[in-house]
Amino acid sequence: MTKSLLDYAFDCISQSKEPVNFKDLWAYVVKESGMDEELAARKISSFYTNLMLDGRFVTLGENNWDLRTRHSFDKVHIDMKDVYATVDEEEDAGEDEDEDEKEYNKAFEEPKDEEESEEEESEESESEEPREDR
Repeated sequence: MTKSLLDYAFDCISQSKEPVNFKDLWAYVVKESGMDEELAARKISSFYTNLMLDGRFVTLGENNWDLRTRHSFDKVHIDMKDVYATVDEEEDAGEDEDEDEKEYNKAFEEPKDEEESEEEESEESESEEPREDR
């Protein structure tokens, strides 16, 4: 029976007393599983995704990985309230950017002659008049 790539990763991190950098972790997994370079290049992204989703592992920032069991809940827990608060702040900033962009673009619009402005206004008022059905 062959091991999964995540099992090789688990072995690697279990043997280490310190968190393991992803580059070193991947090198260990490739070596132990006997993958060639071409296959390794195709598998690295799915391995990273699976590593993120596997509950046994936790990222500690700067692409360092460790076993979740070695860390307290407070250290590795992400409070979703903080995540959503950041998203809300970014959305609010986007509204201000839209207004700033409109104001900026006004400076580059060609000035209209007074006659053109009057013609446009009269066309608008004519289109607003109700039509009689025949």
